[in-house]
Amino acid sequence: MSIKRALVSVSDKTGIVDFCRELSQLGVEIVSTGGTKNLLAQEGVPVIGISDVTGFPEILDGRVKTLHPAVHSGLLAVRDSEEHQKQMEELGLGYIDLVVVNLYPFQETIAKPDVAYEDAIENIDIGGPTMLRSAAKNHAFVSVVVDAADYGKVIEEVRADGDTTLDTRKKLAAKVFRHTASYDALIADYLAKQTGDPLPERYTVTYEKIQDLRYGENPHQSAAFYRAPLAPNGTLTTAEQLHGKELSYNNINDANAALQIVKEFEEPAVVAVKHMNPCGVGVGAAIAEAYNKAYNADPVSIFGGIVAANRTIDAETAQPLSEIFLEIVLAPDFTPEALEILTKKKNIRLLKMGELTSSKDRSSVHVVTSIEGGMVVQDSDVHSLGESDLKVVTKRQPTEDEMKQLLFGWKVVKHVKSNAIVLAADNMTVGVGAGQMNRVGSAKIAIEQAGDKAKGSILASDAFFPMGDTVELAASHGITAIIQPGGSIKDEESIKAADEAGIAMIFTGVRHFKH
Repeated sequence: MSIKRALVSVSDKTGIVDFCRELSQLGVEIVSTGGTKNLLAQEGVPVIGISDVTGFPEILDGRVKTLHPAVHSGLLAVRDSEEHQKQMEELGLGYIDLVVVNLYPFQETIAKPDVAYEDAIENIDIGGPTMLRSAAKNHAFVSVVVDAADYGKVIEEVRADGDTTLDTRKKLAAKVFRHTASYDALIADYLAKQTGDPLPERYTVTYEKIQDLRYGENPHQSAAFYRAPLAPNGTLTTAEQLHGKELSYNNINDANAALQIVKEFEEPAVVAVKHMNPCGVGVGAAIAEAYNKAYNADPVSIFGGIVAANRTIDAETAQPLSEIFLEIVLAPDFTPEALEILTKKKNIRLLKMGELTSSKDRSSVHVVTSIEGGMVVQDSDVHSLGESDLKVVTKRQPTEDEMKQLLFGWKVVKHVKSNAIVLAADNMTVGVGAGQMNRVGSAKIAIEQAGDKAKGSILASDAFFPMGDTVELAASHGITAIIQPGGSIKDEESIKAADEAGIAMIFTGVRHFKH
């Protein structure tokens, strides 16, 4: 076997001229279509048109050019089948030994913010995937290239032996089916959203690998980092790493948790995270003040943690950041002076996020959780409180400052693992109780962490109180106001306990379980 004829039709023409020139010099006949044919001819590469193979013109504005038996018989014929050889000879058909195709830029088209539906549909490739699949199916005899990164490997093997190896053809074919599956998944997802069916009977998604990771959650687990094809800016998948070691699996998860919390705030805010939970959150007039509050919220747990800011890190903020061990600092940007300070620490990872989008912009993003044998899918929890959501259920109304702290605490508790309790005062968390099997247990942890700061603080709970014990515990430590969803059959018990203690309590009617 040897490669004698190649069919080339590419939208992305990177490297294609040099690749085809080398093939031609190795005695391979180049067949091509449309713009690819014109480019090769202009560059002096010998090429014949697809119509010379099919005996049929390209029609319907190029929609039909390679969908022809002369093409697909040349791709699908089993070369060691006497019957196939006989049919090919009787019909005067020739073999195609190499296919080089990449597809219409559907992803780039729908990434345009003002793309028309008709333009998106016009950029769905039909002939390209059909040729790729035909060639990939028949990879025992046909080489197929969909990625310009493989041009060099193919040329190397053709130059050495006249053909690619079977092992290479298998790998190229596998890449083709991954590519066409990804392409179709993107189209399916786009059309599902266009038709108002975001959770259809078949859920198809596709991701592109960013990098392999050293290991997963634990050293014995393998892992990789993937990006959604249309990932927006201001996410970890689009971040620029300015300094430090390669990100780990746990780094990525913790950094994403910190990022989602800091996006809740419009004012300057800093979030410190350990093991997917916030250990300190602060808001201030400037980012340095916000960091100081986040640090003082829990100066023990922040050690070895992740810090996220929603403003540019300046020198005033960078100096205290450099004085403790942190895994990652992520922010929209860093001033040159801040970078000079922080890059003196060899291993700290600095991530430039660019402009951060609001958490509300994640409304169309699905949360996918793997289970054995399948997965569950839900919308992102992007609910934010409006005035109509708030219902004061106690005799005492919250003061203006209490209301401010209650809304601050509610933004944070939404991102704490359930059962979740957050205490807050002076625009910072003072206690966080996460992940306990009962709500009063989480409250005890938060109050113990807060210590003397519990007195005069507010309490936020991600779900209702099943009984009055959490309110009674809060009252005994001087907590003055509570925000919670309400909805328990024993709400009156909690309301009575709050009234007896002079605590103001708000029901939101919205639960924020997080597992």
